[in-house]
Amino acid sequence: MAELIGIVVAIVVVLFLLINRTIRIIPQARARNVERFGRYTRTLQPGMNMIVPFIDRVRSLIDLREQVVTFTGQRVITEDNLVVSIDTVLFFQVTDPRAAEYEIKGYIVAIEQLTATMLRSVIGSMDLEQTLTSRESINAQLRGVLDDASGKWGIRVTRVELRTIDPPQSVKDAMEKQMRADREKRAAILTAEGVRAAQILTAEGDKQGNILRAEGEKQSAILKAEGQASAIQTVFQAIHRNDPDPKLLAYQYLQTLPQIAQGPGNTVWMVPSELTTALKALGNAFGSGDAAASAAVPPAASTETALPTAPAAEVVGSAEAAAALAAAHQALEEATAAAESAEVPGDGDLGGLAPIITTGSADAGHSDGTGAPA
Repeated sequence: MAELIGIVVAIVVVLFLLINRTIRIIPQARARNVERFGRYTRTLQPGMNMIVPFIDRVRSLIDLREQVVTFTGQRVITEDNLVVSIDTVLFFQVTDPRAAEYEIKGYIVAIEQLTATMLRSVIGSMDLEQTLTSRESINAQLRGVLDDASGKWGIRVTRVELRTIDPPQSVKDAMEKQMRADREKRAAILTAEGVRAAQILTAEGDKQGNILRAEGEKQSAILKAEGQASAIQTVFQAIHRNDPDPKLLAYQYLQTLPQIAQGPGNTVWMVPSELTTALKALGNAFGSGDAAASAAVPPAASTETALPTAPAAEVVGSAEAAAALAAAHQALEEATAAAESAEVPGDGDLGGLAPIITTGSADAGHSDGTGAPA
């Protein structure tokens, strides 16, 4: 009985060993190559697989997932003889477990060395400026070359990235100074353009303001001229409508004389010869034949004659005529008072002007404007 139990136990152990050597369970996204008598026969897929024990040999697991490998500190010389340190990140995936197992020994090391070699080849044809600004181009070139070279190894390179490009410290300092100078240059240019634009806008504003002011002055002058022309036309039409006689004109002439003498620069005031004619016309208008205002004329040889205050003329007639003549005498008194201190030149210097006129009494007669009594 004991021998029977020992035989059963031995059979169970042998069966267990046979099952353990026969059945292989492969995890998901893994693969194992099988060799029979040292020769590749097949690849075990994920799940339960059966092999011939003691005849088939199973190789180690191969990961079929996409893998990430980092290669740091790869020193590369650029075209302008600058040494830069580059860190690379490589993404790849095993697509053929048999080729990855038998075509290359240590495919990760092979990919690293191939990446360094191709990186030197690509970066060596670029200067530092292009290297720093052409990362996308470098990545595309590296990916294409690595994918072609690693295809026969059963490996597909999906992505290559340059993580860092580290130039020498002296180059960093020079680049920083250059960037600072470039920023200052752009700031100065923008400031100058702003000042220029402000000056242009200011000049345009001044120009528009001057144009508008000139147009305003022009319109104002035109309106003033039109107003004056309208006023003159209205006065002219009124005068012609009312048909004024010489009496009114002589009175207006006498009213204007004091205004002429009121100027601050009038140190010498010459009495025109038409004054005697105006007085004569005014006296004839308001006086009778034997009672009218008269004016005495000084000798022509005198070169300076005082202007005495003229007494009021005796007018024989109606009360209205006397009042008009009194107003005329008052206007003449104002004119003579303004010219009391004025120098009167001689007769030879008067040209078309008569001697200064002084008024006398009503019995002195009338002047005819020539210096002789009427």
